[in-house]
Amino acid sequence: MSLALPLGRPRHWSPVLPVLAVLVLLALPLSSSEGGGAGPADAASALVVGVCLVRLLRERARPLSARSALVLGLPVAGAALAAMGAASPGAGLAGLGRYLQVFVLVPAAVLLLIRDRRDFRLLAWALVGLALWQGAVGVKQYVTGTGASYQGRMIRAVGTFGPYDVMGMATVVAFGLLCAVGLALGKAPGRERAVAAGCALALLVPLALSFSRGAWIATAVTLTAQLLLAGVRRALKVGAVVVAAGVVLVGGLGVGTAMLQERIGSITKVADAPDQSVTDRYTMWAAATGMWREHPLTGVGLKGFPEYRDGHASLALSSGSDTEGAGVGFRREPLLSPHNMYLLVLAEQGLTGLLCLAGGWLAMLVLGLRGLRAAHRTGRGLDCALIGCGLLLWQLVDFVYADIGGPSTVLTAVCLGLVAWWALVGADPAAPDGGAR
Repeated sequence: MSLALPLGRPRHWSPVLPVLAVLVLLALPLSSSEGGGAGPADAASALVVGVCLVRLLRERARPLSARSALVLGLPVAGAALAAMGAASPGAGLAGLGRYLQVFVLVPAAVLLLIRDRRDFRLLAWALVGLALWQGAVGVKQYVTGTGASYQGRMIRAVGTFGPYDVMGMATVVAFGLLCAVGLALGKAPGRERAVAAGCALALLVPLALSFSRGAWIATAVTLTAQLLLAGVRRALKVGAVVVAAGVVLVGGLGVGTAMLQERIGSITKVADAPDQSVTDRYTMWAAATGMWREHPLTGVGLKGFPEYRDGHASLALSSGSDTEGAGVGFRREPLLSPHNMYLLVLAEQGLTGLLCLAGGWLAMLVLGLRGLRAAHRTGRGLDCALIGCGLLLWQLVDFVYADIGGPSTVLTAVCLGLVAWWALVGADPAAPDGGAR
């Protein structure tokens, strides 16, 4: 007897299938030449936008509402203004295209392709599946010593993304973990919630083995918020289970290696005894702040951070970051961004760009939380609410330690589409459910 997820039998082919193709391509290994930039999934994201446009024209479906167009279109103003101030037309167009892809076009296409909460849950389960695959690859890398280099040992779990995108697997696993927790805390049948809870516990292992402090912090904050938003009593019960699982993993199975414990301890020592990676990050943060002070309203222009970096960075900045392992030879990667999305936007787009970009995110967060209250009141769509709010909150926290770049960035665009659907469409109590829960 097979254990099937009770997602229901689709009435016909779902329009979100092109979005699933993006997730499938993110599961494939990348060649060394694709490690630092766009990959096949980015090409598939263009297909998602094209399919959405064709569907709108063929079916004469309604476009975005005025509110949705305003919220999703806010980043266009800041990015377009910064593109005009770029060092070269090519850099401006490339930067503008990337921002439109990640923050406007793909999220809007995903929003329009989702018909109801059934489609939303389908994509959520697909994210869980992708996270389990990438996590399994990462755990194997740690066990067999074939991962990326970490303190001279090839043990860092990076999945199929390789050493050039060490945050890729951590991001995928974190998104899958949040989706699994949201599904487990929803109103689905007991079997589905049990499967989701099991997936969430399993994903804790590869997340730990990613050695990504930023992903750990963002995930801890978001999981706590998800549990509290689901209800204090349920939060206490689930918290007890998580603590028990942590005791088993660390004490019984030996997951808590000395390196892992040292990495966790380093989170509280970044100000007292920072390692070189933290020093580089602080130095680049200071450089980004210096660029903003010189160009407060419009920034130095898109793709301008690398050009202005050396003129604003102190001598404490190293020449680059060492990358090695996971099937790739030693290579020194230049530090081309401040690893802080807010400071990157502030430096390159100024206060205008930051207000436009962050303003849309905050609007979606407020609308999503308002919809979560309605979900509690009506008893419909609680899982979607927890996933939508959780994905956005995770991204807002993680952007303090990371920015866009690399093949995994397209997943951020897909997740922002899920967030946008819940905040702008699904939060409405009258939104189509596609299933009785």
